[in-house]
Amino acid sequence: MHAFDVLGDPVRRRILELLADGELSAGEVTTAVRAEFGLSQPGVSQHLRVLRENGFTTVRPEGARRLYAVAPAPLREIDEWLDRYRRFWNQGLDALETEPPRGRRRS
Repeated sequence: MHAFDVLGDPVRRRILELLADGELSAGEVTTAVRAEFGLSQPGVSQHLRVLRENGFTTVRPEGARRLYAVAPAPLREIDEWLDRYRRFWNQGLDALETEPPRGRRRS
């Protein structure tokens, strides 16, 4: 599955957002996602599996719990792919840097 196919799903994006703040158990992820999206535990598990199988998360057992964390490699690959297009929004941001000084000169 292509990285953008994986991240095209809002549930999987939300799971990654939750994990960006640190490692969470599958139960903690399920509780948060169930509250926001109304998914069942098997539905959340399926999304976790897609993320894990495509390298976006790691999982480590801790007793009976499974702890998930973000795996950075696929995100770096996406960032590298986006780098080609970054100039389209950076030019606009660079132009904004000139606005405050230009406005001050008029005062």
